[in-house]
Parts: sequence; structure tokens; C-alpha cells
Amino acid sequence: MNPESAILDPTWTALLYLLAAVCFILALKGLSSPKHARRGNLVGAFGALVALVTVFLASRLVNIPWILGAIVVGAAVAAPVARRVRMTQMPQLVAMFNGVGGGAAALVALLELPHADDGWLRLAIAFTLLVGAVSFAGSCVTFAKLQELMTTRPVVFPGLPVVMGVVLVAAVGAGAAVVMSGSAGVAVVLLVVGLVVGVLLVLPVGGADMPIVISLLNAFTGLAVAASGLVLGNVLLVVAGTLVGASGTILTRLMAAAMGRSVAGIMFGAFRGGSTAGSTTVSERPVRSSSAEDVAILLGYAQRVIIVPGYGLAVAQGQHTAAELAQALEARGIDVEFAIHPVAGRMPGHMNVLLAEANVPYESLKEMSEVNGDFKQADVALVVGANDVVNPAAKSTPGSPIYGMPILEAGDARQVVFLKRSMRPGFAGIENELLYEPQTTLLFGDAKESLTKVLTAVKAL
Repeated sequence: MNPESAILDPTWTALLYLLAAVCFILALKGLSSPKHARRGNLVGAFGALVALVTVFLASRLVNIPWILGAIVVGAAVAAPVARRVRMTQMPQLVAMFNGVGGGAAALVALLELPHADDGWLRLAIAFTLLVGAVSFAGSCVTFAKLQELMTTRPVVFPGLPVVMGVVLVAAVGAGAAVVMSGSAGVAVVLLVVGLVVGVLLVLPVGGADMPIVISLLNAFTGLAVAASGLVLGNVLLVVAGTLVGASGTILTRLMAAAMGRSVAGIMFGAFRGGSTAGSTTVSERPVRSSSAEDVAILLGYAQRVIIVPGYGLAVAQGQHTAAELAQALEARGIDVEFAIHPVAGRMPGHMNVLLAEANVPYESLKEMSEVNGDFKQADVALVVGANDVVNPAAKSTPGSPIYGMPILEAGDARQVVFLKRSMRPGFAGIENELLYEPQTTLLFGDAKESLTKVLTAVKAL
């Protein structure tokens, strides 16, 4: 780049970067509410566009054909994927976004190393290389687990803590060598070590904890981008990366608190057998099952119904049918709410986005803290494709993988109806005692098909 021949002078460059930074802040503010999330996304995208155009105008870039070619290829790949991805696969897409961001920051740092003649600058490069590589490799493993390309169970082996310790020591040593020598060969070694750390970090985490991993790796990517901003001398990258890193860290801590566990316990619990693990064991204990018509009678003559959506609803693409059922019940004068657990689904806010897509009114989406007291006044709690987030073992069974995790108190309702595909447990791999309580009824089948049958029966009442 040749800043001296830039089209924009430094004052306009700074003002445009400030505009982009304000857009990023407003985007985060908008994303804090489902009602304003779409607007927040658009504001953030506009800020990114301003930042991109400013980079082109603030410097005379070399190799412009290569740059434009990379943008075209990236857009050609990303746009169709983003448009076609199903809502149930959105966590996988977010995981890959995290990984690509961290990997890009690491590659930029590697390319800038030959031009770094200052120890502090090389320190920023070493940090970006390590954290960016960890984010990339960890996100790839997260994607594989979410896509079920590999087991969702924690993957551990004898001596894993020792191996992790050795690799971390190697990372610190390689980082120090990069700072002192500026060797490109050692930098590549640091990059490879970072990839190994990322894999070892995520492998021991069970499928139920993937939302925490996504959020944590998002924070890692933000830190890597902020450090790359120091490497490139770009203030906007520092601001944007810091915003992502800070918001990702806060979200990770909030979600861990919602699960009643520490971040360290979630990430390293498998080392001592305390992490959640997926299970395929089907229970053979007897339960009380029912027909769609009987469930419709329970719902149709209730005064208050609380619907608890889970990942099974997302997999079945049943959100629109659930919304239509809620409308049919409300037309009969029934009070209907949706109870949203902080870690329902496979990523933060998954259920909120899913139901907002189906035009469920935002005021009907109740967070756990505000809805739990309503279950005692509810005639029916309709649990659709959820399991662990209503499992009483979180309160009653010390040693359980989910013990201490705050849950939705669906068992306090007068009647509980579970819409389940089978008796398989959730990602935590444990039975839900609520399924065997006398007030609980199960309707087996695909969530969307079951909801459709119930909806038809309600309309026929």
C-alpha cells in the first residue's frame, strides 16, 4: 500500500472509520433483541461496507486484481451457502464464520512478519497466529460435531491433560521464539501448534455444550482480529475485534451461568468425567402415551398453555406449525406463551430466531427468568423437541452432567405433554424423570407432523 497517494486524506479516513465503528456498536445493540435483530444485521453490514470502501480509498493498493478476485470468489461461495442454509444448520454456519475469521487473521499476521522490525509488533503477530489458529481448528471440530460428521460425545484418551500441557508449553516457547527472532519458520511451527491446541480444546467437549464453544471461539476470533489490527496499524480492526471479543466473552459467561456451570468446567470437564455426552440409549421404561386428538382436547379446553421449544422443533422445521397452533389456541381465548431457555437449540438465541422467523410475536417469547413462575398457573406445558432444559435432574441429581443448570420448570404445570420422536435422551445422555411423572403424556412422532395433527384436531373441536 502507498498511503501517500491515497484518494482520501487522513481526516476523512478517520471519520469514515468512526462511522463504521458506530455502525458495529449499533449492530450489537440491535442484536440484543429479536425485535431489532434484523435491523442490527443490516446496520452492521452497512458498517462493513463503509469500512471496505474506505480501505480502497485510503490507500493505493497493489495487486488489486488479486484482491478483487478473492472478493468475487468468496462472495460466490458464501452468498449461496448463507441463503440456502437451513435454520437448523445456522450454528454450523456461525462456527465456520468464526473459523474463517480467525484463520484469516492468522494468515495476515504470518504475511506481515517479514516487515515487523519491532518486538512489540512481533508479539502482536505471535498472539494473532496462535489465537487465530486455535479459533480456526476449534471451529472446524465444532462444525464436525454439529453436523454429526463425528461423534457428539466428548473425545478423550489417556494422557490427554499431559498432551494438552505439553502443547501449550510448546506454543509459549514458539511464540517467544517468534518475538525474539522473527523467524518465518518458527512462525509456521507456532501456527501448526495453534491448530493442534484448537483441536484438543474442543474434542473433549460434549454436544450439549456446543453453544458455549461457539461463543468462546467467537471471542477468540475477535481477539485475533483486534491483534491483527495492531499488526496492520488499522484502528477499525482493533475496534471491531475488541467489540467481538468483549461481547463474545460476556455472552460465554452469561450462558455458562445459565447452565449453572463455569466455563472451565464446561471446556475441561471431560478430563474428570463431568462433561455432557450424547447418548443413543433408548429407555424401555413404561410411559403414558396419547393421541393427537387427546392432546388437542387438553390444549383446546385449557386456559393457559406454555410451549417449550427445543432443537427437535428446529430439526423438524415445525416452527411455523407451532406458531399456527398458538394462534388457533389464542382464537379460542387461551393464553399462550413460548418459554425460551438460554441454551435451547445449538447456539445463543437459536429458538428466538427460529420463532421470529415464524412471526411469533416478540412479546410471546418469554425468557426463563420471567416465565418460570408462570408454569404453576399453566394448565398445559407443551414440550416440543426439548429434553435437557426441562429435566429435573438438574436440580435433584448431584453428579448428573447437567446438575446445577437452571431449567424451565415445566413440571410445575398441571399437565405436561412431550412431543418426542423416540425415548432417546437428549445430548446430556441421561433420562428425564419428568417423562415418567403421572401428569405427563407423550405424543411420539416427528415434531412437525405431530403439531400438524394436533392443530387439525384443535380446529375440529
